[in-house]
Amino acid sequence: MTTTETGADAASTPGSVTDHDRGIHGYHEQKQEHLKRLRRIEGQIRGLQRMVDEDVYCIDILTQVSASTKALQSFALQLLEEHLRHCVADAAVKGGDEIDAKVKEATQAIARMLRT
Repeated sequence: MTTTETGADAASTPGSVTDHDRGIHGYHEQKQEHLKRLRRIEGQIRGLQRMVDEDVYCIDILTQVSASTKALQSFALQLLEEHLRHCVADAAVKGGDEIDAKVKEATQAIARMLRT
């Protein structure tokens, strides 16, 4: 991770622009892996549709639903980690109200994930 990703250069050079300021999100460096992972999950969902269409046994479908749900949850956790490392870290370096807003935003995202 570069200093630009963490926002550390903003602390050392007041007024400098970080990747976050330019709209580059925390997942940017892993974007292709994320897209590949989401395509796999999409395939799992299409598989579920096919299973229903082919009248597959209920428990077998539920097993696939569980696997798909787990895959989405794993993706969400990775994205959350990248958000904390990039966006929240950038706000922490800048200080002020922005850090409170980013922590609140992350906390709300975690709460939504826990409700599922």
